[in-house]
Amino acid sequence: MTGSTHTVTNQAPPLVGYDVFTADRALAAAVERHLAPDLAEEARAELSGLGRSCGSAQAQEWGAQANANPPVLRTHDRYGNRLDEVDFHPAWHRLLGKGVAAGLTAAWSRPGGHVRRAAAFLMWTQVEAGNGCPLSMTHAAVPALRADPALAAEWEPRLTSTIYDRELRPAHLKAGVLFGMGMTEKQGGSDVRANTTAARPLAEEGTYELTGHKWFCSAPMSDAFLVLAQAPAGLTCFLVPRVLADGTRNVFLIQRLKDKLGNRSNASAEVEFAGTWARRVGEEGHGVRVIIGMVAATRLDCVLGSAGLMRQAVAQAVHHAGYREAFGAKLADQPLMRNVLADLAIESEAATTLGLRLAAAYDDGGDAERAFLRIAVPAAKYWVTKRCAPVAVEAAECLGGNGYVEESGMPRLVRESPLNSIWEGAGNVQALDVLRALQREPAALDAYLTEVGRARGADHRLDAAIRDLLTELADLAHAEARARRLTERLALVLQGALLVRHAPPEVADAFCAARLGGDGGAAFGTLPATLDLASVVERARPVA
Repeated sequence: MTGSTHTVTNQAPPLVGYDVFTADRALAAAVERHLAPDLAEEARAELSGLGRSCGSAQAQEWGAQANANPPVLRTHDRYGNRLDEVDFHPAWHRLLGKGVAAGLTAAWSRPGGHVRRAAAFLMWTQVEAGNGCPLSMTHAAVPALRADPALAAEWEPRLTSTIYDRELRPAHLKAGVLFGMGMTEKQGGSDVRANTTAARPLAEEGTYELTGHKWFCSAPMSDAFLVLAQAPAGLTCFLVPRVLADGTRNVFLIQRLKDKLGNRSNASAEVEFAGTWARRVGEEGHGVRVIIGMVAATRLDCVLGSAGLMRQAVAQAVHHAGYREAFGAKLADQPLMRNVLADLAIESEAATTLGLRLAAAYDDGGDAERAFLRIAVPAAKYWVTKRCAPVAVEAAECLGGNGYVEESGMPRLVRESPLNSIWEGAGNVQALDVLRALQREPAALDAYLTEVGRARGADHRLDAAIRDLLTELADLAHAEARARRLTERLALVLQGALLVRHAPPEVADAFCAARLGGDGGAAFGTLPATLDLASVVERARPVA
């Protein structure tokens, strides 16, 4: 018999058994907005099905198991033969298989594919972010491979497959494959032009032998990798298969796995090439130009991944506050906690709305949208990923001491939250990329200004922010030292413009007041008390 001192009261039930898609009103509205009417019904059904999976007890348990059981490297077998294999917990394979089956690598092969995939990726991140890496790399490899039509014709059907085949065997024998990426080296990091990995041409046209290393190689159990190496004509992109066509293993020496702060279910490796067979992608010396399409797509996934983490953090905080009582009332009904929750909610909605807008630009594919992405992607990657960590920490605080305990799931979100800001080019890289676009590509700025201009006249604070931004953009001399400031303002004005056009008035009003109008503090929970904060919190409430 349980003693009376152990009676459990005043605790929120687990947030489980709900539809993550329909419970996210901002996400559902964005999908509806950006998809053609003839696709909407099918997409809603598909995403709602995945949403129920994301909110299920089973998927949440898989995520916890995969995180608690990190991958293990096996360099050799018992006899001393080189293996270079990574063992994953069964839950990892279940999650990855479910992600592939849900179309998270298939955006390029169907109408509205990028918007549908973006919504799915944002949701699936909330289950366990680690398996997002191979899903993202595989998705993003497609635009890079299209630099070589023959390679694209061979590999793209496998990349966009919804079949997960975990076995290491020749790619032509598999119905679906996964890709990884190896760009950075220990001496260069983001400065990939400092790479020293050498590519020596072989007798067969387009084939090379690689010698060198990669300091960060994503998803080392993938079927193939896109890597950069120095060919005779300069830095070049190469496709490196793990298994050669005759069934023999390519030389792919995994030296160790990184011991990371978060993202622990995913393997990030240091690898060596020593006579490794590779196929050139694109022309020699054009490696950065070829792989930049992959980088842009993975940067968008950083935005979507951070938006997903923020949404889950906010959902957990609002859910907890809706049940927990203190000082005679539900936490969510107390003015100060309501202010905190509303502030978190508008940050989350702004991230989701921006991420889906970028995905829609990929689906459009026109010149104007491509120009828009040239500024919008690095600006969003810079800002949204940087906002993720403070949102996760503040949301954990909403749970009090419970939020500091592993069983709540909040510490996993906190550890994961800085990742997307660091990967695929950290903050300075993104800000300098935005600056280059501003200085060299006038069509990109024109497209950006056209987008934000669609909201002009709807909110005086947004209008003032656009005017201030134009003043800052009028003189880009000596702009490098203020590149972060420019990038932040570009992202905030764009988020404000999107919310003013598409979000409920109470959300847009709160965002413009606090983020553009200067009527908010440095910490969350400092929104003006005159706003309709109760409606903002209610909109963010997950319905279990």
